[in-house]
Amino acid sequence: MTTEAMTTVFPEIEPYRIGTLAVDALHTLYWEECGNPDGQPVLFLHGGPGAGTSPAHRRFFDPAHYRIVLFDQRGAGKSTPLGEYRHNTTPLLIEDIEKIRVMLGIEQWLVFGGSWGSTLALAYGEAHPERCLGFILRGIFLCTKTEVEWFVNGMQYFYPEVHQQFAEGVPEAERGNLLPAYVKRLFCDDPAIYTEAARNWSRYEGSCLFLKPQAAAIASFESDEVSLGIGRLEAHYMQHGAFMDDDALIRHIGKIRHLPAVIVQGRYDVICPPVSAYRLHQAWPEAAYHVIGDAGHAAMEPGIAAALVRATEDFKIQRRFS
Repeated sequence: MTTEAMTTVFPEIEPYRIGTLAVDALHTLYWEECGNPDGQPVLFLHGGPGAGTSPAHRRFFDPAHYRIVLFDQRGAGKSTPLGEYRHNTTPLLIEDIEKIRVMLGIEQWLVFGGSWGSTLALAYGEAHPERCLGFILRGIFLCTKTEVEWFVNGMQYFYPEVHQQFAEGVPEAERGNLLPAYVKRLFCDDPAIYTEAARNWSRYEGSCLFLKPQAAAIASFESDEVSLGIGRLEAHYMQHGAFMDDDALIRHIGKIRHLPAVIVQGRYDVICPPVSAYRLHQAWPEAAYHVIGDAGHAAMEPGIAAALVRATEDFKIQRRFS
């Protein structure tokens, strides 16, 4: 986290309650609650898919006001098994969110999601609008075919050397179609092969996160505990179009347009380019829309972090966004 971002977000806090929830015979989720047990419920949805939560994610919310709920999605973070892609779909993640909500006795909550978290937030909201008080969305990803193609191949126009390293992770004969080439390796039975493929995939993303690349972020994305979830689950969801019809999130936006929302987007976000945030805002003109002129993709870019904290404070004070 940059020094500027650290001065923007709230101080570090520890959970007041943690637990695990077995959602089926294969997957067990890690969850935690922070802040005020009697406060305004807010659900944090992490990115990836597969990236997991971190202590920094607790810091976008005033802990005196919010009851902050975080969990690691199937196959991510402290949920087990790590990197497990079987029985892992968007409808199942939506069911998991509802199981957590019911378990915690929450009627409605504010939903906060960035990157893949914005995808899941929209999908959850469109499935259960009656459970949502509003949305804080960052680095919009709609998981359309165009966005997947951009991630796999388009980023080379800005990061050619990083993309070349990514492409060199598979034999030259397969570099013309990188997604299936990586899928073949990520989902094979040889741990040496799928671990290396996951590290290559995750390094590729981590190298492009910030407006000014952060060595610490790249190193974190290369670690086995992060890369296995990111590499396997991102490829899994991209391969299957997030288990939704193409552009379904835009087509069904009418289900949640009556709810308050804010869209925060880095102008120089290479991973999730601003065109997706703009399309979402065009479909949802009632949503507040903030493009951060000196930021890339990461939530902890100073300008993005500041805008996200402003959003949680706006909702705290006036139950809407400016």
